Amino acid sequence: MTGDDLFRLDRKVAVVTGGGSGIGLGCGKFLSRVGASVVLADIDVPMGRKAEAEIGGNCLFLKCDVTSDEDCRNMASAVVARFGRVDILVNCAGVIRRKDVLELTEKEWDLSIDVTLKGTYLASRYLIPFMARGGGGSIVNIGSGWGVKGGPKAVSYCAAKGGVINMTRAMAIDHGPQNIRVNSVSPGDTDTPLLRSEARQLGIDEKKWLEESAERPLKRLGSPEDIAMAVYFLVSDLSPWVTGANLVVDGGGTA
Repeated sequence: MTGDDLFRLDRKVAVVTGGGSGIGLGCGKFLSRVGASVVLADIDVPMGRKAEAEIGGNCLFLKCDVTSDEDCRNMASAVVARFGRVDILVNCAGVIRRKDVLELTEKEWDLSIDVTLKGTYLASRYLIPFMARGGGGSIVNIGSGWGVKGGPKAVSYCAAKGGVINMTRAMAIDHGPQNIRVNSVSPGDTDTPLLRSEARQLGIDEKKWLEESAERPLKRLGSPEDIAMAVYFLVSDLSPWVTGANLVVDGGGTA
């Protein structure tokens, strides 16, 4: 295998949920740069269309509510109708509500769990058969540093992301025989609209919030590309014997 074979993703088809913004968009951009055809699945149509135009080339936006069985089934069918195969899935869709159990409503709890965990389940459920049919593939589920350790006023987010990490291990066991590798990447604070929304939820000045969030050994926030490069490692031929792993990418925040 040559260096180009190792590093390029030509002829690969990658689906990224939550691909309209933030880490999902960063993953879509990076995977496209290394040769993959990219499908951005997102519930936000204006953001999704904008992201599709930004990436250009062989990029397709599909409206998809990852909590909907029908949407995920239709998304998978549309991907295969357009590209004929699926090789990579990045389960990135997620939400955060900065509340403890006393403040959090049942509806907010359900939203956090459904988008993050049910969304990972449904997208995987409908895309894995196509991966298996093509001889295998790679799935990366986006966890969080707060899936590894707890955090204040984020009980539903911590629960959901902790679930993602252990769900990843179970999926790796189940689908290894189909030559499908399943790993997770757990980012620390990354400069995205989601992180900035936390400042508003907590009533904190955004500039102060971002400065405080950057307080870690490497003294900066993560960027979507930082996370995308870790995802790329796990979906590429650089990691052929890595499955069931959780890669923490947080500038030393959990060190």
